[in-house]
Amino acid sequence: MAKDYRSTVFLPTTEFPMKAGLPAREPEILRRWEEIGLYEKLRADSKGREQFILHDGPPYANGQIHIGHALNKILKDVSNRSKQMMGYDANFVPGWDCHGLPIEWKIEERYRAAGKSKDDLPVAEFRNECRQFAQHWIDVQREEFKRLGVIGDWANPYLTMAFAAEAQIAGELHKFLMNGGLYKGSKPVLWSTVERTALAEAEVEYQEHTSHALFVKFPVVKPSVPLLDGATILIWTTTAWTLPANRALALSQREEYCRLRVEAIGENSLARVGEEIVVASVLAESVARSCGIEAFSTLGTVKGADVLGTICAHPLRGKGYDYDVPVLHADFVDMETGSGFVHTAPGHGADDYILLTAHGFDVPQTIDEDGRYFSHIPIFGGDNPARIFDDNGKEADANLRVIEVMTEAGALLGRSRLRHQYPHSWRSKAPLIFRNTPQWFISMASNALREKALAAIDATSFYPPRGRNRLRAMIEQRPDWVVSRQRAWGVPIAIFEHRETGELLRDDSVNQRILTAFREKGADAWFTAAPDDFLGDAYNKADWTMVTDILDVWFDSGSSHAFVLEQRPDLKWPASLYLEGSDQHRGWFHSSLLESAGTRGTAPYEAVLTHGFTLDEKGRKMSKSLGNTIEPQEVIKQTGADILRLWVVSSDYSEDLTVGKTVIQSQSDAYRRLRNTLRYLLGNLAGFTEAEKLPYDQMPELERWILHRLAELGRIVTESCERYDFHRLYVALHNFCAIELSSFYFDIRKDALYCDAPESLRRRATRTVLDHLFGCLVKWLAPVICFTAEEAWLTRFPSSDGSVHRQQFPAIPEEWLDLELAAKWEKIRRIRRAVTAGLERERVEKRIGSSLQAHPTVHAAADDLAVLETIDFAEICITSAVTLQPGDSPSDAFRIEDVPNVAVTTRLADGSKCERCWKIAPEVGQLAGSEELCQRCAGAIVCVAA
Repeated sequence: MAKDYRSTVFLPTTEFPMKAGLPAREPEILRRWEEIGLYEKLRADSKGREQFILHDGPPYANGQIHIGHALNKILKDVSNRSKQMMGYDANFVPGWDCHGLPIEWKIEERYRAAGKSKDDLPVAEFRNECRQFAQHWIDVQREEFKRLGVIGDWANPYLTMAFAAEAQIAGELHKFLMNGGLYKGSKPVLWSTVERTALAEAEVEYQEHTSHALFVKFPVVKPSVPLLDGATILIWTTTAWTLPANRALALSQREEYCRLRVEAIGENSLARVGEEIVVASVLAESVARSCGIEAFSTLGTVKGADVLGTICAHPLRGKGYDYDVPVLHADFVDMETGSGFVHTAPGHGADDYILLTAHGFDVPQTIDEDGRYFSHIPIFGGDNPARIFDDNGKEADANLRVIEVMTEAGALLGRSRLRHQYPHSWRSKAPLIFRNTPQWFISMASNALREKALAAIDATSFYPPRGRNRLRAMIEQRPDWVVSRQRAWGVPIAIFEHRETGELLRDDSVNQRILTAFREKGADAWFTAAPDDFLGDAYNKADWTMVTDILDVWFDSGSSHAFVLEQRPDLKWPASLYLEGSDQHRGWFHSSLLESAGTRGTAPYEAVLTHGFTLDEKGRKMSKSLGNTIEPQEVIKQTGADILRLWVVSSDYSEDLTVGKTVIQSQSDAYRRLRNTLRYLLGNLAGFTEAEKLPYDQMPELERWILHRLAELGRIVTESCERYDFHRLYVALHNFCAIELSSFYFDIRKDALYCDAPESLRRRATRTVLDHLFGCLVKWLAPVICFTAEEAWLTRFPSSDGSVHRQQFPAIPEEWLDLELAAKWEKIRRIRRAVTAGLERERVEKRIGSSLQAHPTVHAAADDLAVLETIDFAEICITSAVTLQPGDSPSDAFRIEDVPNVAVTTRLADGSKCERCWKIAPEVGQLAGSEELCQRCAGAIVCVAA
């Protein structure tokens, strides 16, 4: 009976378990970080280092975090942790956006459910309820972000509703007041009739919407050319409710227009045989189809430039709309759809407003804040004014009443329904309108704000680079910044306006009194104090009005650089990096740039990184209505936060990221490969000491090749972290662990680790390399799988207050990089692929079991074999012997396509099996006293016994 040699084999031993148990283990690590004060220790460790400051774009405090929040905060944490371990002081101060409509809307819903109105309460009381609501969700989200492993100054976050922050926000607005950039104007802005406030472009999303599409006739009353006399000009619109606000028609002076006579019509057509209309020539056929005109004749054509100056009548002339409607040129007129003429209502469109004010038109007030016509509007106003949308955002009666009146007047040529993209509030999800209303604006022209912002963009680094062009295009084209909202919860536009002249009060002493009150009592002071408290003795309160509009929340967060980066001594201005989703080109990146450029002349950031959005595994946007959302809390509960963190870095987050059960499962599989690598290293480093280490020049070639790969990986890690290209870092580390280590190096060196004598140079070299591998991998992986890396580090280096996150990335010796050695081992590994494939065929054919039973012969060119002769190729192939045979190979030899000119034949190895290492060797059975062992194992046992 063979002796049991298991006790003489140096098998791995470690307390680092194969099963991670992350949902239970991660909270324990979080508690330890709290107990040892890891955040504070990192600040102390890095005191005096160069700062890397990632300024947190504040999430909104109105609900639990979703998968998009998780993506964003994990990316920030990986960035910060990697910079910290690269030798920076990477302090992170998280923040929250606390003001604004969504919170106010939630509180209003409570009142509506109780049959009350917020208007029944003092504004300060209502604002306090909003504050408490925001604080509750800040506390909830704080714990959820910490559970993701995000490290930062969670005890001292920044809040836009903090008194000092509210004072600074008001102070930033005062800078625009004092430099003349702030003004009051009446312009069409995107307006929510449901929420009764203006919205910024960043608060708008485009959704499918069905509109009424109308072809409307405007009779020509003063033609510019005879061809137009007696005709009607045809316009096309999808906003019937704007027709009472029409003041002009627009065309393209470069296009050709024609006068058509209707010859035949189809059933239900609104056209009449014999009537004559003017449209763009290229659109005549499509107009006819849309209006049920089966035949028409062309009476003549005219250049658009010659139509300019024509005067039309409003379709409802004689019914209160008795003004002239001139025809003007506009660059925004295209020939894609419609008739080639555009009806323009200066109170309900940005292009319309610019065109008509440039021609000296007044802008009429047509629609009130509820979306109803003002009482002075003929037909549609009065005591029962028509309304565009109801309180739920559904279509009310305005469009239908306009269509009915236009039909009765014989003004319609065609009517249909159009499904198209239409602006909606991203909060209430209700459709929006353009509405002319008095608002507060920051001028893009005053103080050269546009030029300063564009110059700041050019001085900023963008990741990915295309972000620069996107933000630049927005700044180049954007109108003046609407900074006012007609709500209650937020920082007020704390300024005074003269009751008679509209002049703005610009007085530093008044401003300082306002800011002092805000710092002491918060922005509520504006609603509870008397005007005299701010005006002092220099002004008569009867002459001045306190503005009560609220600042756009994008101005709040856009000012955060001023009350966070500039005010905290542990941070710096400008920030090293702003990192948010790609929608923030029109949101936080945008508002922060304008606020800072307008007050400081440059951007508050040195670099901008954008990531994509989260999609389900079918590529659809996540939506609760579709039931395709993935909640980060559930993923953490089932698999742990490190799996989510791995998903983030394994994805190309410069594009949209897919996530779902299959994706999470694949990340769990990838995680196991990384964890098993760390476990293998820990298990085989048991008992390793500094005395066992071998210097580089005593290492076998295989070990030096692994060190070369570590040197290459070190460069990739550094470059990836510098460029925030964590996807590249992940791919490099994962493939190294899975392919070069697990499937190659570990597989080969198991025999030396388990069976060589403890003092053998080969085993010492292997363990030395494992020590280097562990030191590199656990640190390189620490920013990504922060919990697992900490667990592995403490398993090997238990400490009362130690942490892998207090380490820095290893400095790789230059001598490890050996390109000549790498080229040689690339050839060795290529030939080895042919051998291992041949052995696999032998196993499938059941001619061998273990590869150690085999003795392959490698047939190859002399120069290839010369390389193999310099190493123990049998050891590399994990066989008991190998023969290198130059020249022609047998016709039945095994070959694989991707390794040409190499063939393999295999026979059984000569000798007997060693009962300790399982190699086949001729000397087994020949050694006195150790008949069951090979010579190597017999010597190893003697060393162990000694």
